[in-house]
Amino acid sequence: MTDRTRTVAWQDPTIGAAAMATMTGLDYLRAMASGELPPPPIAVLMGMTIASVEEGQVVFTATPDESHYNPIGMVHGGFACTLLDSALGCAVQSTLPQGFGYTSLEIKVSYLKALSSESGELACTGRVVKPGKRAAFAEADVRDASGALVATASSTLLVFPVQG
Repeated sequence: MTDRTRTVAWQDPTIGAAAMATMTGLDYLRAMASGELPPPPIAVLMGMTIASVEEGQVVFTATPDESHYNPIGMVHGGFACTLLDSALGCAVQSTLPQGFGYTSLEIKVSYLKALSSESGELACTGRVVKPGKRAAFAEADVRDASGALVATASSTLLVFPVQG
């Protein structure tokens, strides 16, 4: 057996959480994308980056590797699901006024193609289907480096005021 290692370092997640209450969702996500605010630890752990953000749409990128493999030698479905859930939620966040956040109420994922370390950089696009003051609805898809559709998802998200 050949051991492989991976070291993960992250910044204090409360920095970004505190800033969220003081900014619109769009400004908050743009500050994260530009590096003004630190990314959440899950994004660092999974190697996810915000590639673009506009009101109602967010694109994440990530490249799966062997550290994401499941027992059958493929990338675990949770990797794509986490990417989808992040894009869905952040798409909704991009529509929210200052002082509001979201949480996922449900997510439905359809896996269409297996992922491996050979899949290359993935692009996951989340789009708001219906914004809302109490609940919002979004859809997302993941495509591999060749542009092939890998997975899709839809989600219902709860919108609520956050405390600063």
